[in-house]
Amino acid sequence: MINAIYGKKIGMTQVWDENDNLVPVTVILAEPNKVCQVKTTATDGYEAVQLGFGAVRYYKQSGDPRINKPMAGHFAKQGAEPARYLREVRVENAADYKIGDAVTVADFADVKAVDVQGVSKGKGFAGVIKRYGFAGGPGGHGAHFHRAPGSVGMCATPSRVFKGLRLPGHMGCKTTTVKNLAVVRVDEEQNLILVKGAIPGGKNGIVRVRMA
Repeated sequence: MINAIYGKKIGMTQVWDENDNLVPVTVILAEPNKVCQVKTTATDGYEAVQLGFGAVRYYKQSGDPRINKPMAGHFAKQGAEPARYLREVRVENAADYKIGDAVTVADFADVKAVDVQGVSKGKGFAGVIKRYGFAGGPGGHGAHFHRAPGSVGMCATPSRVFKGLRLPGHMGCKTTTVKNLAVVRVDEEQNLILVKGAIPGGKNGIVRVRMA
C-alpha cells in the first residue's frame, strides 16, 4: 500500500468538531497522485513508486506539454501522463502497481493521524538569540555584552572550536517533519485534508502527508 500523498499547503483556518470545540487546522490540497514509474529490486535495486502530481501547462498551438525534453522523454518512455512535480515513495512490493494508478485523499478517510514533512520557512542569517534562544547579556548601558554568542574557544587543549557549536548562521529552510498530527476532516470532492495544528513551510509549499 502507498502510505503517502503529496500536496500543497493552502493555509490555516478553524473548524468545529463533533464536540463543538473550535479546532485550528491546516488545509492541504492533495490532488490525485498518479504512478509515473515503478522501481523494483531487479531494475533499480530497491522497491518504490514515482508519483506525479500538479497540472502541466500546454502550448496553445501544438498542444504539447510545456516541459523540457528530458522530462518529456521520461514520461513518454513510461507511458505516463506529464506532471509538474515528481516524488518517490518506498513500498514493499512495487510490482503490485502499474502506471496510472492513483493515490487520493479518499485513502486517508479512515486515518487518524499523519506525519507531515515540508521545508520550513527561511529566516535568512540570524544570530544566536533568534536562532537558538540564547539569553544574551545585560541590557544596561554599562554592559558591553548584549546579543553576542559569548566565548567559543578552548584552552591549550584541544585549542580548537568543537564542531556543531551553536553560532550565528542560516536559519530555517530545512526539511522538517511534524509527527502524529490528528486528521480532522477529509474532503474527497475538493481533494482537501485538514490536519490539527501547524505544518512546516509557507503557503503553496509542497508537503508530504504520510500515514502515521
